[in-house]
Amino acid sequence: MNYVLQILIIIIFLFIIKIILVSIFFYPEIKAAQKKDPAAKGFLEVLILYQGLHALISHRIAHFFYKIHLFFLARLLSQCSRFMTGIEIHPGAQIGKRFFIDHGMGAVIGETSIIGDDVLIYQGVTLGGTGLEKGKRHPTIGDNVVIGGGAKVLGNITVGDNSYIGANAVVIKDVPPNSTVVGVPGRITKQDGKKIDVSLDHIHILDPIMQYIEELEKRIKNLENK
Repeated sequence: MNYVLQILIIIIFLFIIKIILVSIFFYPEIKAAQKKDPAAKGFLEVLILYQGLHALISHRIAHFFYKIHLFFLARLLSQCSRFMTGIEIHPGAQIGKRFFIDHGMGAVIGETSIIGDDVLIYQGVTLGGTGLEKGKRHPTIGDNVVIGGGAKVLGNITVGDNSYIGANAVVIKDVPPNSTVVGVPGRITKQDGKKIDVSLDHIHILDPIMQYIEELEKRIKNLENK
């Protein structure tokens, strides 16, 4: 009985040490999650229960092993994380600071993906490749980018800073900074240089096709009134 109690005490002690270390090294990511998710009720909730944070922690470790060419160990860790969190991040992907995956189930980030700082992605997002070529074959995501649920960003393309990828959009071409992309295939419209992830107002998204149709309707009405 004393032996079991000693093991239990050791496990609790190691868990507390882990919590302290994660709180220190991933403090910016935890605060980013609190800022970007209105459902987050507190620091401890994010720290213990958010699968996006735990997927990122596992990736940081796997990426370290990947950089020192322990590829099997790195991939093993990433697959274990995928099983536990439902989020698949290849250990070769490069991820910046304050990265947050909200919900995250089904999110896939490919090997040569590069993600900047303060990026937010939702469930079902894919940063994928489009061929069997070697080298850079996955997207580069700039700073302050928001990628809505179910969106697919494919190939060696660049999404500029402060851009928003609408839910279920399919992006296969470069996106300039300060843009919004909607539809299949993705269509680009300017967002007046504003960061859309300040309020995360997902329902008020400019659609360039609808804008064009509305302009045509106005022109037709003007012609009819003459």
